[in-house]
Amino acid sequence: MKERPLVSVIVPVYNVEKYLKNCLDSLKAQTYSNLEFILIDDGSQDASSQIADQYAKEDSRFTVIHQANSGLSQARNHGIELAKGEYLTFVDSDDTVTPDYVEFMYELLEAHDFQAKLALCSLNNVYLATGAIKNQGNGEITTLSGKDAIEMMCYHDLVDTCAYAKLGHRDLYQTVRFPKGKLFEDIATTYQLFLQCDKVECGFLPKYNYVLREDSITTSKFNQKKLELLEMTDQMAKDVVSVYPELKKATLRRQVYARFSTLNQMIDVTDIFLKQRQAIISFLKTHKKAVLADEKTPKRDRVAYLMLSLGYPLYKVAWKSYEKLKVRN
Repeated sequence: MKERPLVSVIVPVYNVEKYLKNCLDSLKAQTYSNLEFILIDDGSQDASSQIADQYAKEDSRFTVIHQANSGLSQARNHGIELAKGEYLTFVDSDDTVTPDYVEFMYELLEAHDFQAKLALCSLNNVYLATGAIKNQGNGEITTLSGKDAIEMMCYHDLVDTCAYAKLGHRDLYQTVRFPKGKLFEDIATTYQLFLQCDKVECGFLPKYNYVLREDSITTSKFNQKKLELLEMTDQMAKDVVSVYPELKKATLRRQVYARFSTLNQMIDVTDIFLKQRQAIISFLKTHKKAVLADEKTPKRDRVAYLMLSLGYPLYKVAWKSYEKLKVRN
């Protein structure tokens, strides 16, 4: 029987000593046999470096690279450059994966004679604060066009922007790199993979456990860097529409979502970001009619627009109430 190709699993590591062992144990348990694990220690100041080195000492599939802190994007880029595998996948070091994570996605490609170069799976959202787990998939296995994958991604319809939970042929990464020094690097890159694909094999079953913790980038307090979501999303929209003009409604919805997401994170921020907040609200109001006329616009966007129509002070109150309800549930 022909040996399956090498798959490179790229794991950026930075100050995750509480979570790293769980992550690496889930990688060691993979049922797919031909693997290399590339751990990019991005200048960790806790015990993460020592933990990573210990795994490499005990298992030859693990390679650890220690570098000065350069950020998540550069860590992933470094991993791409070092990868020897025919296929690449990313795993964040505070998350875990199911034992068949790699094999599941590889077999999606194999089942269709490798006509596609990209496969994806769904996530479990794992809420550390409550212990709740929420399945983000619907259990279906299907083949999408790259165009359809982008459209579904823009509407938050099963397809996620995340770099992880995907298995891609190394050819896809010849021209794709994560933007140096930027947050929300996934929205800046995943669509570029889809643009290269005629077909994407999708298994909407949760094989990746995305851990939501209070000290992560996505849940940390608002700062200037978080405005980069708007920059990354607008560039995505521009690039996608240049190839698929018919996806303008979909990309606009994603731009609106990015504004609401950023506005919600600014709720308790002082007037230091007043100008930026006013620009966000202006964008939302300008495109309200078009977004609400789109039948694919999700219900949460419609509710957000309804709350905003009451004025920003009442919007703040409504959003805080929603957040408290979400935490209780």
